[in-house]
Amino acid sequence: MFIGCCVKNVIVKLTKTVVLKLTTDTDSMLEETIDKFTEGMDYASTIVYANKKPMGAMKLQKLTYEHLRSEIGLKSQMSCNVARQTAGAYKTLQAQIRNGGTKWQLLEFAPTKVKFSYGRDFSINHDEIGITTLEGRQKYVIMNYQYAKQFFDGSWKYQASELVKHKDGNYYFHLVCEKEIKEPDITQATNFMGIDVGINHLAVTFTTEGQCKFFTGGEIKNIRNVYSKQRKRLQEKDTRSATRVLKHQSGREKRFMKDMNHVVSRKIIESAINDGVSVIGLEDLVGIRKRTKVRKKQRYLYSSWAFRELQTFVEYKAHEAGIAVIYVDPRYTSQTCPTCSHISRNNRRGRSFRCEMCGYELNADLVGAMNIEARTRAFRHDLEVQGLAVDSPDETLLDEFQAPSIRRGN
Repeated sequence: MFIGCCVKNVIVKLTKTVVLKLTTDTDSMLEETIDKFTEGMDYASTIVYANKKPMGAMKLQKLTYEHLRSEIGLKSQMSCNVARQTAGAYKTLQAQIRNGGTKWQLLEFAPTKVKFSYGRDFSINHDEIGITTLEGRQKYVIMNYQYAKQFFDGSWKYQASELVKHKDGNYYFHLVCEKEIKEPDITQATNFMGIDVGINHLAVTFTTEGQCKFFTGGEIKNIRNVYSKQRKRLQEKDTRSATRVLKHQSGREKRFMKDMNHVVSRKIIESAINDGVSVIGLEDLVGIRKRTKVRKKQRYLYSSWAFRELQTFVEYKAHEAGIAVIYVDPRYTSQTCPTCSHISRNNRRGRSFRCEMCGYELNADLVGAMNIEARTRAFRHDLEVQGLAVDSPDETLLDEFQAPSIRRGN
């Protein structure tokens, strides 16, 4: 079943966040603005929490606006932003509750960032940014670098963005840019790529023309095992200093994984371009951690592995390169024989695949990539017959619904 828009001449929105450093090292006005904005969000949070269920941004704004303006001292637009962000945070919480991931709770916000609306709260060019503070609009020089220049060429539209105080004490502006691009007509595509993501291999790719590549995850797994052992020792100490080290280590591990996902996703797209791939297929992994059962000693490794982050990086890099992305049903991709289509748990044994029906043997992860490619290729035929497409998975909302067989990338 397919739902959505006509496949031809599809326009997709490419969204990028550019991190720009402000040249000011310390600024009491920026710090006070962030502190007051956070105080406003915490106040609005108590209103929603007392309501015992989420409420709309307009209703919350009516209940909090006067207090935010007169008692906390926020500007008018800041007060509106507080209501929108707080309402959005509780909407996300509600979706997580429906998925069984958490329970109703009072949300508290860290004084590290504040969101601004383009045109109303901030203006920007390649040299400086104007930000609305508690003392009115102030201008700050931004540090220029080569990569950022492309986002000031007039082709990008600026969206609501954030001023963030990083752990190094410096202020950065996370500028959100958006541009519309035309996605290739999938019905005209001839070379597809399926990508299987995992732990033993971070990613395995397979194309219609038979090109395959392995992006190993073994070294990454070993490094994360080191982190895991260090974490266990620190947790056993249960001291204040151990807690500080744990927090610092967690940040390092996340940055390490994010960097590796950027590197691998870039190599995947380079490979797709070189092989003339027009469409990339990815597994719809929304809710995969709830559906997958693993041994107790492997739970942390599986639950913390950034599968979806890697897919997200692949998706936006693919769109930049003019390559379409769709999401396919992940069920049985590693248990289905790519030659006779026989499905059985017995087909897979660890990293090896051997079909119990026809005897076909191959690496299990490569078999997964081959099946994803086949489902992606089948999507073209379905589009030609039905002329419809669907949107990509939403992290917070789709898990409660039964996933369609194939989803369309944003």
